[in-house]
Amino acid sequence: MTIAKAVGANLDRDLYFGERATEKTVKGFDFEPYRVISFATHGLIPGDLNGLYEPVLALTNPIVSGEKEDGLLTMTKVLGLKLNADLAILSACNTAAAEGKGSEAVSGLGRAFLYAGAGSIIASHWPVSSSATTTMMGHFFDKLSADTTLSRATALQQARLYLIDDKNFEFNGAPHYAYAHPIFWAPFTLIGDGGTIQPGA
Repeated sequence: MTIAKAVGANLDRDLYFGERATEKTVKGFDFEPYRVISFATHGLIPGDLNGLYEPVLALTNPIVSGEKEDGLLTMTKVLGLKLNADLAILSACNTAAAEGKGSEAVSGLGRAFLYAGAGSIIASHWPVSSSATTTMMGHFFDKLSADTTLSRATALQQARLYLIDDKNFEFNGAPHYAYAHPIFWAPFTLIGDGGTIQPGA
């Protein structure tokens, strides 16, 4: 919701939660008008589930949605999408994680979004904190919406610094920096075009 408001999205048309966030919806969606797309869900890598041999984004379970698809947006399925986005955010665990010793630095899932047409992606190298990620991404888009000349790379840098400096709570009357540790702000990386986002949806 925070990201949607920052980019001026139509909250009725552009947001898909719960039963609406299905594999069928994603595969049939017209991404052409959208310059920014964001998936805030669980990311799985090979071995996380029995028989899982590709990295995936977990969408709504078919038990909930009533659809025939398994609800797992695999690397192969992502390659079938037609994107026109300047930026795709994979706000989930391990979406940039390497797949074993000697593998490339960006997972097949991240590369699949680039091959499908995204100009850049923001993806994670390890499991992430939901609250810290929400705070950082909200600040990232607040910066971009406030200054259209700001690059994606600079906005991400400023969002990381915001987490490091943010006084999230006090303990015994002294401020503590809950998100200052790199485990909260370091997992996300920008891959691809780090420039400005073009006007559009």
